[in-house]
Amino acid sequence: GLPGMDGTTVCRELRTFSDCYVIMLTARTDERDKLAGLSIGADDYLTKPFSPRELLARAQAMLRRPRRGTGAPGSMSPLVFGRLLIDLDRREIRLDGVPIEVTRIEFSLLAALAARPAHAFSRRDLIEAVWGPNYVSDEHLVDVHVRNLRRRLGEDAADPKFIRTVRGVGYGMGEGT
Repeated sequence: GLPGMDGTTVCRELRTFSDCYVIMLTARTDERDKLAGLSIGADDYLTKPFSPRELLARAQAMLRRPRRGTGAPGSMSPLVFGRLLIDLDRREIRLDGVPIEVTRIEFSLLAALAARPAHAFSRRDLIEAVWGPNYVSDEHLVDVHVRNLRRRLGEDAADPKFIRTVRGVGYGMGEGT
């Protein structure tokens, strides 16, 4: 019911850069809508009509639970791959100390790969990590973003230093030099 985009899209977009608390307040009472809202990152789902006291109680209960990644900026150590530094708190990428400008999607893609450097991610794995589990698209969308990211990092796909291609699977994080 929001103008421009629906609540699930707002929540999905919010989750790409924030771990803030999210309570969905909605008239949609169908179980599928509730499951979709919770699966894309909402912490709670409250349907109309509801009392202000119930909303307050749910918000207070949520605030009693600790959040991952909370605390002072810099609480998460930057990820380092040779000359490449990925600062998750600041959402910055530096190559040889020089900031690299990337899109939000490119940063999220690189962060997903860097979080599990020994893992070989399928394109579907990366779509779920970056766009969310309900995102429907051609899986080769990942290839386009990897190609753009490699270009920004000055990397040659034939001799990758950071993002490696895993034949028949997808991508992984390289060793770096």
